[in-house]
Amino acid sequence: MNAVIVGAALVRDGKLLAQQRAWPPKHAGQWELPGGRVEEGESEAFALARECSEELDVVVEVGDRVGEDVPLPGGKVLRIYAASLVSTGDEPRAVEHRALRWLGPDDLDDVDWLPADRILLPAFRQLLS
Repeated sequence: MNAVIVGAALVRDGKLLAQQRAWPPKHAGQWELPGGRVEEGESEAFALARECSEELDVVVEVGDRVGEDVPLPGGKVLRIYAASLVSTGDEPRAVEHRALRWLGPDDLDDVDWLPADRILLPAFRQLLS
């Protein structure tokens, strides 16, 4: 089975949360959705909630799939799910990343996305519309 990387399309007030990578050097400064690897024995939804807790210090509710699977190097696959903050007053913070930004539909092209996330921009736009 391919390793699955899950990402959260976290939407609040019509905006999508993106985070700026601090590492590795090759991708530092580029933007991606929060998320990470599904570990052995985890469901994809559990893994995504865990990653959001670790990376953003927030509790999320995982919803439906967004877009198609995106093939990644090394036989991995990126799978995005819609997500929402369980407590809407919680403000995500960049625990492991340089910065966070809430992006509206017109802001999506303003950041330098990682290649895999860039493929999904049409799906992100659809989610926000």
